[in-house]
Amino acid sequence: MEPMDNPSSIDAGPDGTEVQANVSSTSALPQEELERLTTDIIGALKTVYDPEIPVDVYELGLIYKVDIEDDRSINIDMTLTAPGCPVAGEMPGWVSDAVSSVAGVGHVNVDMVFDPPWTPDRMSEEAKVALNWY
Repeated sequence: MEPMDNPSSIDAGPDGTEVQANVSSTSALPQEELERLTTDIIGALKTVYDPEIPVDVYELGLIYKVDIEDDRSINIDMTLTAPGCPVAGEMPGWVSDAVSSVAGVGHVNVDMVFDPPWTPDRMSEEAKVALNWY
């Protein structure tokens, strides 16, 4: 999903840990505030766990994109380890609730996407170690 005004976009890297915030020169939010929101949103995402895997959704690489809009609304693209995941209907709500708890965040929208499909290559090194996936 392309952000509407693209003030800040957090793109998770292929291993789920590399994050880059791209800030538009027209953003109404100060750089320091965007950096704080980015850090706090990632921290909130790391509190949400796949109940079948003892690793958080961020380190698993399930978060594909987070857009921070000028009005502080947050748009998140995420996926699941498998389309038939038993918590497919619940996990977006868990992500939304976690991110909504961040100070200064407005409305949170979570979209489930399956393209590209999730693979273990998206996991961080930390997740791979926790799961003994080497």
